[in-house]
Amino acid sequence: MVTGANSGIGFETARALAHQGARVTMACRNLPAAEQAAQRIRSSNRSIDVHVAELDLSSSFSVRHFADAWEGPLDLLVNNAGVMTPRRWQGTRDGFELQFGTNHLGHFALTGLLLSALQVAASPRVVTVSSLAHHSGGADVLDGNPPQRYRRQRAYGSSKLANVLFGAELQRRATAHGSALTSTMAHPGISATGLAVDPEGMGANPVVRLLAPWVMRVVFQSAASGARPVLYAATEAAPGSYTGPRWLRESRGPVGPARLSALAQDSGLSSRLWQVSQDLSGVEYRW
Repeated sequence: MVTGANSGIGFETARALAHQGARVTMACRNLPAAEQAAQRIRSSNRSIDVHVAELDLSSSFSVRHFADAWEGPLDLLVNNAGVMTPRRWQGTRDGFELQFGTNHLGHFALTGLLLSALQVAASPRVVTVSSLAHHSGGADVLDGNPPQRYRRQRAYGSSKLANVLFGAELQRRATAHGSALTSTMAHPGISATGLAVDPEGMGANPVVRLLAPWVMRVVFQSAASGARPVLYAATEAAPGSYTGPRWLRESRGPVGPARLSALAQDSGLSSRLWQVSQDLSGVEYRW
């Protein structure tokens, strides 16, 4: 299976799946940090099979390089890379808004380029990690967060809305093509991870970068707890389902069905987003 692991959620997901006996590839932008995370997992059990590979979801070159290098069947792909609320509009190497390009387009392209590897697995599954913030996304998600209308919270919400629209549309298309692939979505609630202090997001503010780690440990659930909905989506959740915590407006608690916004349930919008994403990324899904 493949998962990103630079975030706390990704690390905890990788660790749990590795302990279940899965061969795990942690695909990450920051290789030294990823190798440290992998070593932490290996140190708990020498028989664990964990590998590290370079992948930058904001770069189409990196995405294609990773996909081209993949060998053999792929049982599980966890799409969980995330950039959150840069203070100003930033572009990817390909010219897309950073959150839309990383959080959505990168995952769309990666999944499509790995589709042949997924298709030859016995029970392939793709998990796309969204957020409570998807409720703040708008129908203008199709515009990809243009600079002239950039509002960081709205842009982040739209990128996470794109995640659930993509996951749902992927399941519809897999079913229509008679594929065995299962697509599920999940969100971690509100968890204490490194996302809030990422220098490309909220961590660009030095005060946030200094205080957030302490505040988050006291106020929010742990990264391990936040990984539980993702693990459920990766193992047991029904095709096309959306999973998250159940308590305190889905911020924490036991795992169960999560609430989707009205836009997230709009199949017409998801179909249009699919076409836009295909045109922008140049990746066509070959069933």
